This record gives sequence, structure tokens and C-alpha cells, in this order.
Amino acid sequence: MDQQKFDLIVVLGPTASGKTALAAGLADQLDGEIISADSRQVYRGMDIGTGKDYDDYMVKGRQIPYHLIDILEPGTKYNVYEFQKDFLKAYNDIRQRGKWPVLCGGTGLYIEAVLKGYRLMPVSPDPELREELNQRSLDELVHILRSESRHLHNTTDLTSKKRAIRAIEIARYYGAHPEEENEFPQIRPFVLGVNYDRPTQRSRITERLKQRLATGMVEEVRGLQEKGLKREDLEYYGLEYRYVVRYLDGKLSYEEMFKQLNTAIHQFAKRQMTWFRRMERDGFVIHWLDGHMPQEEKLNRTLELLKQN
Repeated sequence: MDQQKFDLIVVLGPTASGKTALAAGLADQLDGEIISADSRQVYRGMDIGTGKDYDDYMVKGRQIPYHLIDILEPGTKYNVYEFQKDFLKAYNDIRQRGKWPVLCGGTGLYIEAVLKGYRLMPVSPDPELREELNQRSLDELVHILRSESRHLHNTTDLTSKKRAIRAIEIARYYGAHPEEENEFPQIRPFVLGVNYDRPTQRSRITERLKQRLATGMVEEVRGLQEKGLKREDLEYYGLEYRYVVRYLDGKLSYEEMFKQLNTAIHQFAKRQMTWFRRMERDGFVIHWLDGHMPQEEKLNRTLELLKQN
């Protein structure tokens, strides 16, 4: 199958929907490689809490190549700008070798940053400029930006002074440093979504949490603490680490930790679906697959959709 119409396959879905196994199956069928769109799986040694299901990358006894997993040490911060850069490096490498890139994950912001081509820039705040511009009205700020910046992006949000000031800050920086400008390429994606009905999804989330706890998630967090990760670092890395560290600190009983964490993950999955539905309202076509379908049927259906589109 050629890459004339599409140059990226995206597999998204809420937590515990089975998207990684589907992405790996597709990569096996299409001679592809997976690029992870998960904001936490970049960290080494944070395996159980972030849901690195390495077994899902084994298909028919073959290891499916994957990218952007285990690339950083815990304790560092990773953001969407860095993800964009790392994605492009992996994406270009995969395509240059004639393979299919398959972006897989549940972090909606990361996926959308690729599909919409967010123009993200590592521009540090300029306190003096901010103080000066803060004296202006929003209309004046918009006028300043439109009159002096060739960098104005038609998706720039100018509905608040804070955003307008940040836009001017970025535009002036890049006006003075044009060599650093780097436009994100236009991506032609084919987007798949995997989801279950709500009762099944809830059951899968709860059962997976039980499994993670039974296979050493608490011990993983304790080990990270022993390596020097502070409480605030672990809180930063998401729900599983946040609640387990509270249990280890004696602030929650095991039963309280499980109940509160389970509820929080359900709420997180709901927010993920809200993000994906908004993407659809914004014009992205997501071909949803029923999670109950057997894996082989999901793969065949996907290949049919690729041919039809």
C-alpha cells in the first residue's frame, strides 16, 4: 500500500482501549513502525504506572519497532514542543526508509500538535516587554501584532491580553532570530479510534488497575523514591504516581488509594473521549472501531477503510 494519499496512520483511544495492540498489528501488516504519543512513556523505569505494555509490540514472534519510549530519565520535564521535535525526527526517519509511520497514543494534545501542525517555539518570557505591553488594551495589542508581524498565524488566539502579549513576544523574538524558524510540515493522516461501550470500558480500566498493582506498581514508585525522585516530581507524572506516593507517605490507606485512583482514571478516560470528540467537531475524520471486535477483524476493517479512502 503506497503513501500517496496518507503519510501517517494514527491510532487513538482512551486508556485501556487496546489501541497499542491494534497499532502493532497494523505496523506488522503494513511494514510500519510505531511512534508513541504518550506524554509519560518517554521515561525510563516508569513502566507499570505509565502502561508500557511491551508485549503488545510483539506480533507473530516479531518485535515491532517503536519510537519515543524510554528516551528520558525520570526527574526531567517533557512538553509538547519537545514531542513535536522528536516526532518529526522519528517520522522522517521512518518514511525515508520506506516504512509506514503509525502514531499511537491517548494524549490528545500531542496527537493534535502533529495533525494541526502547531507552530510551537521555545521562546523564553520577556518580563520587560510584558510589563510594557500590559499597559495596552487588547485592541491595541492586536493592532501591534498585525502591523509588525509577518509571523501571525491564522489560528493564533487573540481573545485575551495574555495570549496577545505572548503572540507579540514570540513574533518579536523570531523577527530577531529568523534562523530559528521551523515550520511544521503538512501531515496527511488516516485516523483510527478504538473504544468500548462505557460499562465495558469502566470494567477494563478497573481490571487493568488491579493487574498493575498486583504486578508491582507500588514497588515501582517506591524504587523511584529510593533513586531520589521527590514527591513533587512523582505528583507531576500523573495519576498512578500521584496516588501511590500518597499511599506510601501514609496519607491514604491501600483501599482509599485504589478507590480514588480508580475513580480518577475513569474521569481521565472521559476527558480523553471529550478531546477526541472535539477533534471531530473541528473537522478531523476518526474511523471508530468497536473494541469488542476480534483483533483480526479490526485489522481487516482498517485495511478496507484505507483502500476505500
